[in-house]
Amino acid sequence: MQERSSVVELANSLRVELKRYPIDGKLPSSRALVERYRVSPVTVSRALAQLSAEGLVVTRPGAGAFRARPRADAQPPGDTSWQEVALSADASAEPVPRAVDASGVLVTLAAPPPGVVEFNSGYLHPGLQPERAMAAALARAGRRPGAWGRPPVEGLPELRAWFARGLGETASAADVLVTAGGQSALSCALRALAPPGAPVLVESPTYPGMLAIARAAGLRPVPVPADDDGVRPDLLAAAFAATGARVFVCQPLFQNPTGAVLAPERRPEVLRIARAAGAFIIEDDFARRLVHEDAGEVPEPLAALDRDGVVVHVGSLTKVASPSLRVGMLAARGPVLERLRAIHVVENFFVPRPLQETALELVGSPAWSRHLRTVAAELKIRRDTMAAALRLHLPELALPYVPSGGYHMWPRLPEDADEAALAAAALRAGVAVAPGRPYYCAEPPAGRLRLSFAGVAGTAEITEGVRRLRTACDEILRS
Repeated sequence: MQERSSVVELANSLRVELKRYPIDGKLPSSRALVERYRVSPVTVSRALAQLSAEGLVVTRPGAGAFRARPRADAQPPGDTSWQEVALSADASAEPVPRAVDASGVLVTLAAPPPGVVEFNSGYLHPGLQPERAMAAALARAGRRPGAWGRPPVEGLPELRAWFARGLGETASAADVLVTAGGQSALSCALRALAPPGAPVLVESPTYPGMLAIARAAGLRPVPVPADDDGVRPDLLAAAFAATGARVFVCQPLFQNPTGAVLAPERRPEVLRIARAAGAFIIEDDFARRLVHEDAGEVPEPLAALDRDGVVVHVGSLTKVASPSLRVGMLAARGPVLERLRAIHVVENFFVPRPLQETALELVGSPAWSRHLRTVAAELKIRRDTMAAALRLHLPELALPYVPSGGYHMWPRLPEDADEAALAAAALRAGVAVAPGRPYYCAEPPAGRLRLSFAGVAGTAEITEGVRRLRTACDEILRS
């Protein structure tokens, strides 16, 4: 966050300074800017890149940076109002409109202004990411023979085998497809398993990105309520019977946003119910490597209990490594695997080989296990800090469940509290939070917030963020 703030400040200073230079005038050297502004060479490079992207600076290799010529006056925009008619006409013929509300996803992807505490993040803070290990892995991967060639469309055999080892004794590399992250895998699975207009059963609440994918594909998400032990089997069976659905999407481990783990006694029952309905289960196992240090034994994936090809398993390295290491996987058995493969190939061709080689180098290095231990310990500390701070400073936010994995809390707001107004007040107070409404595909039973403790710099920032949230609650809840 400090580096990003320095880049913004330097870019602002250079915009003012540019006015003193003639067109095509040369700016001071990078070394001179480092000394003048007392910043790092990386900050100077990024600030100049920002100005170059804005068209204010031109960089010439070996010569330096120069003030750019002003752009010609922009032409008036064209008339795009015809698109409203065209898009509406398409929607009228669809059984389920494909209009997508991406607000729930964008909240977790948006970088708030400098100084704002990021309780909205969906990823690890850079200080928790294995940046050195990834840099070393990338360097080693780039030197591998054939690293820049075309990979097999299903993915590198060694990487497929590594993913398969986490799916039980009966899984093999032949069951796995390497994908461009978990989101791409979910999209491929939903498109493969359900035709447009079909109902798809989902946990309630659930991950907004999955709801957005389903709606973009013209599918109809149907909520199945869950509790602290995961989805309720009785309601799942009733939902299959009532809708005729052939797909159920779930996160059995550290569910997003509740953090719940599907209870051991419910796991075979959920599999049995889906099999009896002739339906697939898409198991989104996004948080398996985000287990907390005190979690105890973690249940196997549903895929490890499945011998009949009911489960289509989705996994990813992105959450525990870096937002930019978009390497994930799909695993399935039977004829459905060929359909998944075909859709994946048509949409992506293949995942870039250098990225797959980097992933292989990373997970095969001693640094990987050290990183997982560090993350497990740090997430526990941050979780405990946030839970204690919420109970002390915000007792009106009910916190009935504290997860043992994942990276967020799911507090319930007081009755009649306006979560959108509270989220806006929180941002004014200097803390970004995710409102709960986008996590439901039907009417939510209560107002909620999703508060991430992974995207901040440390425990001091968590305590400060809760203090700022207290300020926002005083403004909204007592007005």
